Amino acid sequence: MPQRTVTTNSEAVRADLRRRVRAVLAADDPADTDAVRFQQARFDAGLAWVHFPVGLGGMDIDREWQPYVDALFEHAGAPGNRAELNGIGLGMAAPTILACGSDDQRRRFLRPLWSGVEIWCQLFSEPDAGSDLAAVRTRAVRDGDDWIVNGQKVWTSAAHAAHLAILIARTDPGRPKHAGLTYFICDMSDPGVRVRPLRQLTGEAEFNEVFLTDVRIPDANRLGAEGDGWRVANTTLNNERVAIGGRAAPRESGMLGAVTRTWREHTAGHTPELQDRLLRLWVEAEAARLSAARLRQRVATGQPGPETAALKLSFARISQRLSGFELELLGADGLRYDDWTMVRPDRVDFAGRGAGYRYLRAKGNSIEGGTSEILRNIIAERVLGLPAEARADKDIAWKDLIR
Repeated sequence: MPQRTVTTNSEAVRADLRRRVRAVLAADDPADTDAVRFQQARFDAGLAWVHFPVGLGGMDIDREWQPYVDALFEHAGAPGNRAELNGIGLGMAAPTILACGSDDQRRRFLRPLWSGVEIWCQLFSEPDAGSDLAAVRTRAVRDGDDWIVNGQKVWTSAAHAAHLAILIARTDPGRPKHAGLTYFICDMSDPGVRVRPLRQLTGEAEFNEVFLTDVRIPDANRLGAEGDGWRVANTTLNNERVAIGGRAAPRESGMLGAVTRTWREHTAGHTPELQDRLLRLWVEAEAARLSAARLRQRVATGQPGPETAALKLSFARISQRLSGFELELLGADGLRYDDWTMVRPDRVDFAGRGAGYRYLRAKGNSIEGGTSEILRNIIAERVLGLPAEARADKDIAWKDLIR
Protein backbone atom coordinates (compact mmCIF):
# COMPACT_ATOMS: atom_id res chain seq x y z
CA MET A 1 0.00 0.00 0.00
CA PRO A 2 1.40 3.44 -0.88
CA GLN A 3 2.93 5.53 1.85
CA ARG A 4 0.83 8.47 3.00
CA THR A 5 1.81 11.92 1.83
CA VAL A 6 3.02 14.22 4.60
CA THR A 7 1.33 17.59 4.25
CA THR A 8 3.10 20.61 5.71
CA ASN A 9 1.19 23.53 4.16
CA SER A 10 -2.26 23.36 5.72
CA GLU A 11 -3.60 26.38 3.80
CA ALA A 12 -2.58 24.80 0.50
CA VAL A 13 -4.33 21.58 1.49
CA ARG A 14 -7.43 23.49 2.54
CA ALA A 15 -7.53 25.36 -0.77
CA ASP A 16 -7.06 22.15 -2.75
CA LEU A 17 -9.89 20.45 -0.87
CA ARG A 18 -12.21 23.41 -1.48
CA ARG A 19 -11.34 23.30 -5.17
CA ARG A 20 -12.03 19.57 -5.40
CA VAL A 21 -15.33 19.87 -3.55
CA ARG A 22 -16.45 22.74 -5.78
CA ALA A 23 -15.56 20.69 -8.87
CA VAL A 24 -17.72 17.77 -7.70
CA LEU A 25 -20.61 20.09 -6.88
CA ALA A 26 -20.33 21.85 -10.25
CA ALA A 27 -20.31 18.58 -12.21
CA ASP A 28 -23.14 16.97 -10.20
CA ASP A 29 -25.52 19.42 -8.60
CA PRO A 30 -26.82 17.79 -5.38
CA ALA A 31 -30.27 19.21 -6.04
CA ASP A 32 -30.88 17.06 -9.10
CA THR A 33 -28.26 14.31 -9.01
CA ASP A 34 -28.93 10.72 -7.98
CA ALA A 35 -27.36 10.03 -4.57
CA VAL A 36 -25.37 7.03 -5.79
CA ARG A 37 -23.99 8.90 -8.78
CA PHE A 38 -23.02 11.80 -6.53
CA GLN A 39 -21.19 9.56 -4.06
CA GLN A 40 -19.37 7.81 -6.90
CA ALA A 41 -18.18 11.19 -8.17
CA ARG A 42 -17.06 12.11 -4.68
CA PHE A 43 -15.16 8.81 -4.41
CA ASP A 44 -13.47 9.34 -7.78
CA ALA A 45 -12.38 12.83 -6.68
CA GLY A 46 -10.56 11.37 -3.66
CA LEU A 47 -13.02 12.87 -1.18
CA ALA A 48 -14.57 9.72 0.26
CA TRP A 49 -11.82 8.85 2.75
CA VAL A 50 -9.12 11.48 2.23
CA HIS A 51 -6.52 9.35 4.04
CA PHE A 52 -7.02 6.41 1.65
CA PRO A 53 -4.68 6.01 -1.35
CA VAL A 54 -5.21 7.92 -4.57
CA GLY A 55 -7.55 5.95 -6.83
CA LEU A 56 -9.31 4.28 -3.88
CA GLY A 57 -11.42 7.19 -2.72
CA GLY A 58 -8.64 9.17 -1.10
CA MET A 59 -5.77 11.62 -1.48
CA ASP A 60 -3.12 10.11 0.82
CA ILE A 61 -3.44 12.99 3.29
CA ASP A 62 -4.07 13.15 7.03
CA ARG A 63 -7.48 11.77 8.02
CA GLU A 64 -8.05 14.81 10.23
CA TRP A 65 -9.03 16.66 7.05
CA GLN A 66 -12.08 14.42 6.65
CA PRO A 67 -14.42 16.44 8.92
CA TYR A 68 -13.58 19.56 6.90
CA VAL A 69 -14.51 17.82 3.64
CA ASP A 70 -17.68 16.37 5.15
CA ALA A 71 -18.72 19.83 6.40
CA LEU A 72 -18.26 21.37 2.95
CA PHE A 73 -20.49 18.76 1.35
CA GLU A 74 -23.06 18.98 4.13
CA HIS A 75 -23.25 22.75 3.79
CA ALA A 76 -23.92 22.32 0.07
CA GLY A 77 -26.81 19.94 0.75
CA ALA A 78 -25.06 16.90 -0.69
CA PRO A 79 -26.87 13.55 -0.35
CA GLY A 80 -25.67 10.91 2.10
CA ASN A 81 -24.28 7.47 1.36
CA ARG A 82 -26.58 5.44 3.66
CA ALA A 83 -24.05 5.65 6.48
CA GLU A 84 -26.76 5.01 9.08
CA LEU A 85 -27.31 1.55 7.56
CA ASN A 86 -23.78 0.81 6.38
CA GLY A 87 -21.76 1.51 9.51
CA ILE A 88 -20.14 -1.93 9.38
CA GLY A 89 -19.12 -1.45 5.77
CA LEU A 90 -17.75 2.05 6.23
CA GLY A 91 -16.22 1.64 9.67
CA MET A 92 -15.00 -1.96 9.61
CA ALA A 93 -15.00 -3.64 6.19
CA ALA A 94 -13.45 -0.74 4.28
CA PRO A 95 -10.35 -0.26 6.48
CA THR A 96 -9.86 -4.04 6.62
CA ILE A 97 -10.04 -4.36 2.83
CA LEU A 98 -7.60 -1.49 2.51
CA ALA A 99 -5.14 -3.00 5.00
CA CYS A 100 -5.42 -6.70 4.11
CA GLY A 101 -7.07 -6.98 0.70
CA SER A 102 -5.50 -7.40 -2.72
CA ASP A 103 -5.45 -4.62 -5.30
CA ASP A 104 -8.28 -6.35 -7.15
CA GLN A 105 -10.36 -6.57 -3.98
CA ARG A 106 -9.82 -2.89 -3.17
CA ARG A 107 -10.90 -1.88 -6.67
CA ARG A 108 -13.88 -4.23 -6.63
CA PHE A 109 -15.35 -3.47 -3.20
CA LEU A 110 -14.43 0.02 -1.96
CA ARG A 111 -16.28 2.18 -4.49
CA PRO A 112 -19.71 0.46 -4.25
CA LEU A 113 -19.27 0.26 -0.47
CA TRP A 114 -18.67 3.97 -0.15
CA SER A 115 -21.47 4.97 -2.51
CA GLY A 116 -24.05 2.88 -0.63
CA VAL A 117 -24.68 0.52 -3.53
CA GLU A 118 -23.59 -2.41 -1.38
CA ILE A 119 -24.50 -2.66 2.31
CA TRP A 120 -22.31 -4.84 4.55
CA CYS A 121 -22.78 -6.87 7.70
CA GLN A 122 -20.43 -8.79 10.00
CA LEU A 123 -20.61 -12.59 10.37
CA PHE A 124 -18.30 -13.12 13.36
CA SER A 125 -20.22 -14.01 16.56
CA GLU A 126 -21.67 -17.49 17.05
CA PRO A 127 -24.10 -18.98 19.59
CA ASP A 128 -21.52 -21.33 21.11
CA ALA A 129 -18.44 -19.11 20.87
CA GLY A 130 -19.57 -16.39 23.27
CA SER A 131 -16.89 -13.75 23.65
CA ASP A 132 -14.20 -16.11 22.41
CA LEU A 133 -14.16 -15.27 18.71
CA ALA A 134 -11.38 -17.77 18.04
CA ALA A 135 -13.73 -20.58 19.12
CA VAL A 136 -16.01 -20.21 16.08
CA ARG A 137 -17.26 -23.48 14.57
CA THR A 138 -18.52 -22.32 11.18
CA ARG A 139 -16.58 -24.43 8.68
CA ALA A 140 -15.23 -23.54 5.26
CA VAL A 141 -14.03 -26.45 3.11
CA ARG A 142 -12.06 -25.94 -0.11
CA ASP A 143 -13.79 -27.10 -3.29
CA GLY A 144 -11.66 -26.23 -6.29
CA ASP A 145 -11.68 -22.48 -6.70
CA ASP A 146 -14.45 -22.09 -4.11
CA TRP A 147 -15.06 -22.64 -0.41
CA ILE A 148 -18.19 -24.33 0.92
CA VAL A 149 -19.34 -22.75 4.19
CA ASN A 150 -21.70 -24.22 6.81
CA GLY A 151 -22.53 -22.80 10.21
CA GLN A 152 -24.51 -20.25 12.19
CA LYS A 153 -23.81 -16.64 13.14
CA VAL A 154 -25.67 -14.45 15.61
CA TRP A 155 -26.14 -10.80 16.67
CA THR A 156 -25.65 -9.62 13.08
CA SER A 157 -26.64 -6.01 12.54
CA ALA A 158 -28.17 -5.15 9.14
CA ALA A 159 -28.04 -8.74 7.89
CA HIS A 160 -31.59 -8.36 6.54
CA ALA A 161 -30.47 -5.45 4.33
CA ALA A 162 -26.89 -6.47 3.54
CA HIS A 163 -25.51 -7.42 0.16
CA LEU A 164 -22.11 -8.58 1.45
CA ALA A 165 -20.61 -9.74 4.74
CA ILE A 166 -17.21 -10.07 6.34
CA LEU A 167 -17.00 -13.64 7.59
CA ILE A 168 -14.69 -15.64 9.84
CA ALA A 169 -14.73 -19.42 9.34
CA ARG A 170 -12.63 -22.37 10.46
CA THR A 171 -10.65 -23.84 7.57
CA ASP A 172 -8.25 -26.09 9.49
CA PRO A 173 -9.83 -27.72 12.55
CA GLY A 174 -6.62 -29.65 13.22
CA ARG A 175 -4.68 -26.54 14.17
CA PRO A 176 -4.93 -24.52 17.42
CA LYS A 177 -8.01 -22.35 17.33
CA HIS A 178 -6.34 -19.00 16.63
CA ALA A 179 -4.38 -20.44 13.72
CA GLY A 180 -7.10 -22.38 11.92
CA LEU A 181 -9.27 -19.45 10.82
CA THR A 182 -9.68 -17.73 7.46
CA TYR A 183 -11.39 -14.45 6.60
CA PHE A 184 -13.85 -14.23 3.70
CA ILE A 185 -16.21 -11.85 1.95
CA CYS A 186 -19.60 -13.57 1.70
CA ASP A 187 -22.37 -12.79 -0.80
CA MET A 188 -25.55 -12.51 1.28
CA SER A 189 -27.70 -13.29 -1.80
CA ASP A 190 -26.38 -16.86 -1.94
CA PRO A 191 -29.36 -19.26 -1.68
CA GLY A 192 -27.73 -20.95 1.31
CA VAL A 193 -27.90 -17.77 3.44
CA ARG A 194 -30.98 -17.51 5.67
CA VAL A 195 -31.56 -14.48 7.93
CA ARG A 196 -33.91 -14.49 10.91
CA PRO A 197 -34.63 -11.44 13.15
CA LEU A 198 -33.75 -11.41 16.85
CA ARG A 199 -36.15 -9.32 18.92
CA GLN A 200 -34.33 -7.50 21.69
CA LEU A 201 -35.10 -6.14 25.13
CA THR A 202 -36.10 -2.87 23.45
CA GLY A 203 -38.81 -4.61 21.41
CA GLU A 204 -36.95 -4.02 18.15
CA ALA A 205 -35.10 -6.50 15.95
CA GLU A 206 -31.94 -4.55 15.35
CA PHE A 207 -29.95 -7.80 15.17
CA ASN A 208 -30.34 -11.09 13.31
CA GLU A 209 -29.15 -14.67 13.37
CA VAL A 210 -27.79 -16.01 10.10
CA PHE A 211 -27.76 -19.66 8.99
CA LEU A 212 -25.20 -20.70 6.36
CA THR A 213 -25.93 -23.93 4.46
CA ASP A 214 -23.52 -24.95 1.69
CA VAL A 215 -22.77 -21.31 0.92
CA ARG A 216 -20.27 -21.08 -1.93
CA ILE A 217 -17.58 -18.40 -1.66
CA PRO A 218 -14.99 -17.93 -4.43
CA ASP A 219 -11.39 -18.09 -3.27
CA ALA A 220 -11.02 -14.66 -4.86
CA ASN A 221 -13.16 -13.42 -1.96
CA ARG A 222 -10.73 -14.69 0.67
CA LEU A 223 -9.22 -11.69 2.48
CA GLY A 224 -5.64 -12.43 3.49
CA ALA A 225 -3.90 -15.79 3.44
CA GLU A 226 -5.55 -19.08 4.29
CA GLY A 227 -5.22 -19.61 8.05
CA ASP A 228 -4.47 -15.91 8.64
CA GLY A 229 -8.01 -14.99 9.60
CA TRP A 230 -7.22 -14.14 13.21
CA ARG A 231 -4.76 -11.43 12.18
CA VAL A 232 -7.17 -9.96 9.65
CA ALA A 233 -10.03 -10.14 12.17
CA ASN A 234 -8.02 -8.09 14.67
CA THR A 235 -7.71 -5.35 12.06
CA THR A 236 -11.50 -5.35 11.82
CA LEU A 237 -12.03 -5.42 15.58
CA ASN A 238 -9.65 -2.54 16.26
CA ASN A 239 -11.48 -0.44 13.68
CA GLU A 240 -14.83 -1.52 15.14
CA ARG A 241 -13.87 -0.17 18.55
CA VAL A 242 -12.93 3.16 17.00
CA ALA A 243 -16.23 3.19 15.10
CA ILE A 244 -18.18 2.53 18.32
CA GLY A 245 -16.24 4.48 20.92
CA GLY A 246 -14.03 6.87 18.99
CA ARG A 247 -16.35 8.81 16.72
CA ALA A 248 -15.72 12.51 16.29
CA ALA A 249 -18.42 14.22 18.33
CA PRO A 250 -19.13 17.72 19.62
CA ARG A 251 -19.18 18.44 23.34
CA GLU A 252 -22.29 17.24 25.19
CA SER A 253 -23.60 15.11 22.31
CA GLY A 254 -24.99 11.59 22.08
CA MET A 255 -26.17 9.96 25.30
CA LEU A 256 -24.74 12.78 27.41
CA GLY A 257 -26.68 15.35 25.40
CA ALA A 258 -29.94 13.45 25.84
CA VAL A 259 -29.47 13.10 29.59
CA THR A 260 -28.46 16.71 30.19
CA ARG A 261 -31.50 17.80 28.18
CA THR A 262 -33.68 15.72 30.49
CA TRP A 263 -31.96 17.33 33.50
CA ARG A 264 -32.74 20.82 32.25
CA GLU A 265 -36.36 19.96 31.42
CA HIS A 266 -37.17 18.12 34.68
CA THR A 267 -36.01 20.38 37.48
CA ALA A 268 -38.43 19.05 40.10
CA GLY A 269 -36.29 16.01 40.89
CA HIS A 270 -33.02 17.88 41.35
CA THR A 271 -31.00 17.25 44.51
CA PRO A 272 -27.41 18.23 45.36
CA GLU A 273 -26.42 14.55 45.25
CA LEU A 274 -27.87 14.06 41.75
CA GLN A 275 -26.23 17.25 40.54
CA ASP A 276 -22.87 16.07 41.83
CA ARG A 277 -23.27 12.72 40.07
CA LEU A 278 -24.27 14.35 36.79
CA LEU A 279 -21.27 16.66 36.89
CA ARG A 280 -18.97 13.69 37.51
CA LEU A 281 -20.53 11.85 34.56
CA TRP A 282 -20.20 14.97 32.40
CA VAL A 283 -16.48 15.18 33.20
CA GLU A 284 -15.98 11.48 32.46
CA ALA A 285 -17.80 11.77 29.14
CA GLU A 286 -15.79 14.83 28.15
CA ALA A 287 -12.52 13.10 29.08
CA ALA A 288 -13.53 10.12 26.95
CA ARG A 289 -14.42 12.40 24.04
CA LEU A 290 -11.05 14.17 24.20
CA SER A 291 -9.23 10.84 24.54
CA ALA A 292 -10.98 9.65 21.39
CA ALA A 293 -9.89 12.79 19.56
CA ARG A 294 -6.29 12.26 20.67
CA LEU A 295 -6.37 8.63 19.55
CA ARG A 296 -7.73 9.59 16.13
CA GLN A 297 -4.75 11.89 15.73
CA ARG A 298 -2.35 9.14 16.76
CA VAL A 299 -3.71 6.68 14.22
CA ALA A 300 -3.97 9.27 11.44
CA THR A 301 -1.10 7.65 9.56
CA GLY A 302 -1.79 3.99 10.32
CA GLN A 303 -4.16 1.32 11.55
CA PRO A 304 -5.61 1.54 15.08
CA GLY A 305 -4.16 -0.83 17.64
CA PRO A 306 -5.22 -2.51 20.88
CA GLU A 307 -5.49 0.81 22.70
CA THR A 308 -8.86 1.24 20.97
CA ALA A 309 -10.26 -1.23 23.52
CA ALA A 310 -10.16 1.55 26.13
CA LEU A 311 -12.36 3.79 23.99
CA LYS A 312 -15.05 1.18 23.58
CA LEU A 313 -14.85 0.17 27.26
CA SER A 314 -15.31 3.78 28.38
CA PHE A 315 -18.18 4.31 25.95
CA ALA A 316 -20.11 1.33 27.35
CA ARG A 317 -19.54 2.21 30.99
CA ILE A 318 -20.47 5.88 30.61
CA SER A 319 -23.55 5.15 28.47
CA GLN A 320 -24.92 2.68 31.01
CA ARG A 321 -24.29 4.97 33.96
CA LEU A 322 -25.85 7.95 32.18
CA SER A 323 -28.98 6.04 31.16
CA GLY A 324 -29.39 4.70 34.70
CA PHE A 325 -28.99 8.19 36.11
CA GLU A 326 -31.70 9.50 33.77
CA LEU A 327 -34.21 6.89 34.89
CA GLU A 328 -33.50 7.70 38.52
CA LEU A 329 -33.97 11.39 37.81
CA LEU A 330 -37.35 10.82 36.13
CA GLY A 331 -38.71 8.52 38.82
CA ALA A 332 -42.02 6.90 37.88
CA ASP A 333 -42.05 8.73 34.53
CA GLY A 334 -38.87 6.89 33.60
CA LEU A 335 -40.72 3.58 33.70
CA ARG A 336 -42.94 4.54 30.77
CA TYR A 337 -41.86 3.13 27.40
CA ASP A 338 -42.51 5.07 24.21
CA ASP A 339 -42.98 2.34 21.60
CA TRP A 340 -42.78 -1.45 21.74
CA THR A 341 -43.54 -1.96 18.04
CA MET A 342 -41.57 -4.75 16.39
CA VAL A 343 -39.43 -2.97 13.77
CA ARG A 344 -36.05 -3.58 12.14
CA PRO A 345 -34.38 -0.16 12.50
CA ASP A 346 -31.63 1.16 10.28
CA ARG A 347 -29.67 2.62 13.17
CA VAL A 348 -29.45 2.99 16.94
CA ASP A 349 -30.86 6.37 17.97
CA PHE A 350 -30.00 7.10 21.60
CA ALA A 351 -30.90 10.77 21.40
CA GLY A 352 -34.17 10.49 19.50
CA ARG A 353 -35.98 7.99 21.73
CA GLY A 354 -37.22 8.01 25.31
CA ALA A 355 -35.32 7.42 28.52
CA GLY A 356 -36.65 3.85 28.83
CA TYR A 357 -35.27 2.95 25.42
CA ARG A 358 -31.89 4.48 26.24
CA TYR A 359 -31.69 2.51 29.48
CA LEU A 360 -32.56 -0.84 27.89
CA ARG A 361 -30.46 -0.37 24.74
CA ALA A 362 -27.39 0.73 26.69
CA LYS A 363 -27.31 -2.68 28.38
CA GLY A 364 -26.00 -4.09 25.12
CA ASN A 365 -23.11 -1.63 24.93
CA SER A 366 -20.94 -3.78 27.20
CA ILE A 367 -21.54 -6.84 24.99
CA GLU A 368 -21.52 -5.65 21.37
CA GLY A 369 -18.21 -4.87 19.74
CA GLY A 370 -16.36 -6.99 22.31
CA THR A 371 -17.50 -7.60 25.86
CA SER A 372 -16.10 -5.36 28.56
CA GLU A 373 -14.43 -8.38 30.19
CA ILE A 374 -12.55 -9.26 27.00
CA LEU A 375 -11.60 -5.62 26.43
CA ARG A 376 -10.10 -5.44 29.92
CA ASN A 377 -7.97 -8.47 29.08
CA ILE A 378 -6.79 -6.78 25.87
CA ILE A 379 -5.86 -3.61 27.74
CA ALA A 380 -4.05 -5.58 30.43
CA GLU A 381 -2.07 -7.82 28.10
CA ARG A 382 -1.54 -5.79 24.94
CA VAL A 383 -1.47 -2.20 26.21
CA LEU A 384 -0.13 -2.45 29.78
CA GLY A 385 2.03 -5.52 29.10
CA LEU A 386 0.74 -7.52 32.07
CA PRO A 387 1.22 -11.32 32.07
CA ALA A 388 -1.18 -13.12 29.75
CA GLU A 389 -3.64 -15.70 30.97
CA ALA A 390 -2.60 -19.33 30.57
CA ARG A 391 -3.60 -20.52 27.09
CA ALA A 392 -4.19 -23.97 25.68
CA ASP A 393 -2.49 -22.97 22.41
CA LYS A 394 1.00 -23.10 23.90
CA ASP A 395 2.64 -23.91 20.55
CA ILE A 396 1.62 -20.51 19.15
CA ALA A 397 3.15 -17.24 20.26
CA TRP A 398 0.28 -14.88 21.06
CA LYS A 399 2.28 -11.84 20.01
CA ASP A 400 2.85 -13.38 16.58
CA LEU A 401 -0.89 -13.82 16.04
CA ILE A 402 -1.89 -10.26 16.87
CA ARG A 403 1.02 -8.14 15.70
